[in-house]
Amino acid sequence: MGGLRLLTAGESHGPAEVCVVAGVPAGVELLASDIDRDLTRRQRGYGRGGRMRIETDSVRILAGVRHGRTLGSPIALLVDNADYENWRAVMQPEPPSEGAAIPVTVARPGHADLAGVAKIGTGDIRDVLERSSARETVARVAAGAVAKAVLRVAGVIVRARVIAVGGVMISTTPDHTNPDSVDWAAVESSLFGCDDPSAEDRMRAVVGEAREAGESLGGVFEVWAWGLCPGVGGYASSEDRLDGRLMGALGSIPAIKGVEVGDGFVAAGARGSAVHDPIVLASGGGKPTITRPSNRAGGLEGGMTNGMPVIVRAAMKPIPTLMNPLPSVDLRTFEPVSAHRERSDVEAVAAAAVVGEATVAWELARAVLEKFGGDSADQLRATYGAYVDSLVSRGLWRPS
Repeated sequence: MGGLRLLTAGESHGPAEVCVVAGVPAGVELLASDIDRDLTRRQRGYGRGGRMRIETDSVRILAGVRHGRTLGSPIALLVDNADYENWRAVMQPEPPSEGAAIPVTVARPGHADLAGVAKIGTGDIRDVLERSSARETVARVAAGAVAKAVLRVAGVIVRARVIAVGGVMISTTPDHTNPDSVDWAAVESSLFGCDDPSAEDRMRAVVGEAREAGESLGGVFEVWAWGLCPGVGGYASSEDRLDGRLMGALGSIPAIKGVEVGDGFVAAGARGSAVHDPIVLASGGGKPTITRPSNRAGGLEGGMTNGMPVIVRAAMKPIPTLMNPLPSVDLRTFEPVSAHRERSDVEAVAAAAVVGEATVAWELARAVLEKFGGDSADQLRATYGAYVDSLVSRGLWRPS
């Protein structure tokens, strides 16, 4: 089986989060520090809970990399869960001693708890909640760092920023044709993952109010990818369409309830002439080249990249574990009770943005390798470069 493939495993309070990535060409530069950087970014954010004070996520590369370069064989990555020592009796693979593991029988609204026990027939919700936890995204972020290393071979960059928390929207309005119009340094230095200091102050206040009330908050993040040439993805089948793949992948992240590409939902209420990006000739000397003065499509048309930055947004619902729990039912006695509580964040939109960045990088890397292939980084670089040269010679695209 060809193509980029991913398998992850691990429970929230189990020994480790694990992933195996197959299909990465040989010779791609990859260091553990590249992966650790994104794992650390995933742990950032204002309003995070106690788990982030316990974990210091760091990857162990077990296979597939030698001397800082991929071998072309499957890459095995492992991130230890430090909290496992506190949960060993509950989560050990061996049968527990009598009374060591008390079953969880009260479902939490908004979680996978109730549907999960219906699905697998268990009487202990912990069998479901450990894997459905957002801790699973550690492995996704690790795999996304590998995907970003693949994309760097083709000169593609993927970044994310938060644009709303708890109903507080940022006021910065970048030029969606130009990724340099976003202050990415400010995004990385912000506890909220945004580039608007005035909005950050208001976000801090609303998070404080939610914490005092025992509430949680959601928000919106957007992911940018630039350097992608036109024609990645496809139009011939639903499986080929890159916009569908990106929306589905982002929608699979825990707590994500809405995804849009480019102007998305705003475009649905506008007239066509105000939505579609005109096709014009770039100014300047030399061979005429087609370009776009706007990027309302978010870099995707007909299921394919069109050469503009890819921009997708995802809406994260408020975290469903509440310090003032909602009503629920004990599945053992069927008595009305308050929902079960685990440790939780007030909000984690900045962390979700890092997961979204990794998810978009993964899907783009898959699509790039499907189109350009190559058993080595040099082959991928040569194939991609030849295709870009053909686009430039035909006046269809000019790398920025």
